[in-house]
Parts: sequence; C-alpha cells; structure tokens
Amino acid sequence: MNDSCVYLVGAGPGDPDLLTIKALRLIENADVIVYDRLVSDEIINLIPAGVAKIFVGKETGRHSLPQDDINKLLVNLAQVNETKGHRYIVRLKGGDPFIFGRGGEEAIVLARHGIKFEIVPGITSAMACAAYAGIPLTHRGLADGVHFITGHRRADLELEIDQGALRDKNCTLAVYMGLGNLQTIINAVLDAGRPSSTPVAVIEQGTTSQQRHLITELSNLMMDISDADISPPAMVVIGEVVSLAKILDWFQPVMEEDLQQSTA
Repeated sequence: MNDSCVYLVGAGPGDPDLLTIKALRLIENADVIVYDRLVSDEIINLIPAGVAKIFVGKETGRHSLPQDDINKLLVNLAQVNETKGHRYIVRLKGGDPFIFGRGGEEAIVLARHGIKFEIVPGITSAMACAAYAGIPLTHRGLADGVHFITGHRRADLELEIDQGALRDKNCTLAVYMGLGNLQTIINAVLDAGRPSSTPVAVIEQGTTSQQRHLITELSNLMMDISDADISPPAMVVIGEVVSLAKILDWFQPVMEEDLQQSTA
C-alpha cells in the first residue's frame, strides 16, 4: 500500500520565522524536497543533511524545469516512494501555493494520478512584504479592499489586465512579478482613472536581510526603479495606504556584514 504523500507547502516570502509550524515540521521530516527559486537560502538551510533536494526554480523567460515537467516529477517521486517506503515528499513554494503559486495545477495532476496530497498554506508575499515595509494593505479611510494581480502570464504571453480591478481607488493593488511588465501595468492603472500622483511602493527581497524598498508616485515609478536598480523578486503595492510607510516603517534588515561584525 502506498502511504506516501506530496505536501504542497508555502514557505512564505523569505524570513524563516514566518514559516508555519507545520511547514517547518514537514521540512525537518521530508524524504525529498522540491523547491522554487523564491524559497530563501535561510529556509533551504533548515533542510536536514541527507534530505534529497531538487531545484526547479523558474523566473520570467528562463525556466530551470517547465511546469509540465515539475508535475511529472512529483508524480514520479510519489510512485518511486511507493516502492521505497518513503512518506514525505515536500513541494516547497515561495509565498502561498494557491496565490500565484501554481499549486492548484500541481494538486490537480496529483489527484488525477490518485496520489495523496495536502496543501499547507504559507504567508503570501503581498501581505508580508507590505507589512515589513510598514504598509497595511487595508486601512480605514484609505483602502477597504485589496486586489492581488499577477504581472505576467504563463509562457510569457502578453499581459492582459482587468480594468475593473484597477478602477476602485479605495482598493489597494498588490502586483506580483510585475517588474518585467511594469510600464504596461502603470499605463493600465492610469487608464483606469487613478491619478499619476498615486503612491507606490516597490519592495525588493521582502522580509529578508536583503530587503530594500522604494516609495514613489506612479508618474516617477519607472525612472526611480531604474535609478535604484531594483531587481526581482519585488512586490509592487499601489494605493493611498503606501503613504503610511513614512509613519509605520519598522523593519531594519540585518545585513550579513552587520552579523559578522556583531559576532567578531
């Protein structure tokens, strides 16, 4: 009897302290871990010695392993584990598996092959990165809702944005993976009627020791990102709540050189 299980686990945005207790327990007891590019080194370092690690990282325009092959890999691992008696196959994903994490696609494939699986939610990047930059995604009087928007489409197809999601000025826009199509996103937000002075935050490497963030306006966003040399992974937050960052910014990343000095 096959009692192995594939766990689709959200690793959160990078800070290992944001892992759920269940996620950490599965990482510590896994037989094999299949992980993404967005899983931080600090979390990878929690994997015990001897656990097989398989990197399947993806970024726009460059895939270590195409999604269809990742799906096949998970199925093959579960079938191999049936003969070896292994139990824990952990598919570790940055953020949350079901929010732009393609966890649903992988779970469907597992279900169709009769493979037992569990979903372990993680803290999604929009929530955590915004919080670590001092930005509440909703705030009374500024935003009564939030839209999660993807900044790119599968197979790098042309980006299409629902204007209806952009028009409500009382909703914050949280854009995942948006740097590659940023000008298109800016144009869409402006065309939807939001003013060019709308505050914007771009949070690079959010919640990690490498976190940087830029606060600007829609009209200056492209120039300011270029000047700051912001690169992926980065979360873009658009809306009046960004103005609270100047009051609520609390996170001071501890850089590696600072740690070395403190332990010297």
